[in-house]
Amino acid sequence: MTEQNNTTNTGPERLDFIRQIVAEDCKTGKWGGRVHTRFPPEPNGYLHIGHAKSICLNFGIAAEFGGKCNLRFDDTNPCKEEQEYVDSIIYDVHWLGWDWQDRLYFGSDYFEQMYQWAVELIKKGKAFVCDLTPEQIREYRGTLTEPGRESPWRNRSSEENLDLFARMRAGEFPDGSRTLRAKIDMSHPNINMRDPVMYRILHATHHRTGDTWCIYPMYDWAHGLEDSIEGITHSICTLEFENHRPLYDWFLDELGIHHPQQIEFARLNLTYTVMSKRKLLRLVREKFVRGWDDPRMPTISGLRRRGFSPESIRNFCKVIGVNKFNSTVDYALLEHCVRDDLNRTSPRVMAVLRPLKVVLTNYPEGQVEWTEAVNNPEDPAAGTRKVPFSKVLYIEQDDFMETPPKKFFRLAPGREVRLRYAYFIRCEQVIKDAEGNIVELHCTYDPATRGGNAPDGRKVKATLHWVAAEHALDAEVRLYEHLFTKEDPDQTEEGQDFSANINPDSLQVLTGCKVEPSLKTTRPLDRWQFERLGYFCTDSDSRDGRLVFNRTVTLKDTWAKIQKNQ
Repeated sequence: MTEQNNTTNTGPERLDFIRQIVAEDCKTGKWGGRVHTRFPPEPNGYLHIGHAKSICLNFGIAAEFGGKCNLRFDDTNPCKEEQEYVDSIIYDVHWLGWDWQDRLYFGSDYFEQMYQWAVELIKKGKAFVCDLTPEQIREYRGTLTEPGRESPWRNRSSEENLDLFARMRAGEFPDGSRTLRAKIDMSHPNINMRDPVMYRILHATHHRTGDTWCIYPMYDWAHGLEDSIEGITHSICTLEFENHRPLYDWFLDELGIHHPQQIEFARLNLTYTVMSKRKLLRLVREKFVRGWDDPRMPTISGLRRRGFSPESIRNFCKVIGVNKFNSTVDYALLEHCVRDDLNRTSPRVMAVLRPLKVVLTNYPEGQVEWTEAVNNPEDPAAGTRKVPFSKVLYIEQDDFMETPPKKFFRLAPGREVRLRYAYFIRCEQVIKDAEGNIVELHCTYDPATRGGNAPDGRKVKATLHWVAAEHALDAEVRLYEHLFTKEDPDQTEEGQDFSANINPDSLQVLTGCKVEPSLKTTRPLDRWQFERLGYFCTDSDSRDGRLVFNRTVTLKDTWAKIQKNQ
């Protein structure tokens, strides 16, 4: 893993509007030819697929233009931030294929410098200590159509403000009793410029600084200062920060320090998902899912556990591109990118999820043959493997019908089918239990069709996958559907919220599944194609001989169908 993520510095493949800005800056020599970006997550939750877009954009631009990208944690709110989130974010960014080298930073690294800059603004008469409560500050702020009102404490002297601010830092005042606010313009048409809060009092233990501080900077104050300290050239943000850019500029201009350019782009919205950290946290805490890494979650850890590859996520981010307007991407496109990658990289194996016993009545008792199976037809270098074949097999229940309809070509009484890599077999007898359920098939095999071809040229219309009963391994398989029943989970009846649209059938657990013996040594996060069934990933619950697999995606590409219909 390198800073450039195996990308040569020949420039980007295509220029979206952000890359056009960066390319023009490089051409004109702005920033001295430097390109320096950053990915600045707040450690108050696990990263999701929307963050992946920002990660790939920031690190990708740095790589394409021979620049640098920092990983910086905006850890300015100790009430919501935890070391667990820091660790997970570091792991996720690395797993996606990016490296910040020695440039891992924390906003808390700059708390003292931020404080001194605040003191500087107070001395210039550009900041003041305010005694209004948070509720009063909101009331005084005004509306989009009405100007705000000035705080009664707006015109305190610099000396009084410096004294009060120092006492705020010393811990003399209770939470919420005072704030430090910028002195800008309470009638400004941009509501963010109406004397915004820079610091609040918060007696809370910080995950890195402990109890050193009891005042903490607001994001709008900290964000630009962090960028300035690190020498960032292009501060790339999501679109909701566009109205905050004048404040970003005002703070840096008033301090007269390095001033990066803030550029906004549209965040990722994905059908059948929620991207709000608050909502994702609720899903976890209220146990709608099994944790942040539940394979139904849009978190990077959840997608990883489900079997998504970093390459497929990076490609998805490349395909959707970067826009200046909000839109929603169909989840089917993400699955399409996953299939495209896994089809090329995943070994094929045979597994039977709902087993139906098949006895080959004319096959020699106790005999075992080892048939040669292709590991991946898309990758000749993947080679082959040996799969055992014997008298008793398992096939899928869905691959047999006692009274088949006209277009059912798989196994039925008196019908012949091919077993993948093995022989033709014909169903001779159906065995049922006392309740009339089919429990076993008696079939015959044609020894002349070894390898799956008949020397007399006869054809069959179906090829089935199978596993040999004697060598099969037991497994649990988890089948996933969308976590929500609606494309937009926030579309609800009055009085309901997004949780009303949770899909009760988003997880189906199958036990008693059978898989071929080559999977005995599989490890968590190994990815496979179960032939004819879809792409699967070995789950982290697999241990001590227990095999658990998650279905990543089915083989059916709904995105291709959507594109064809369009």
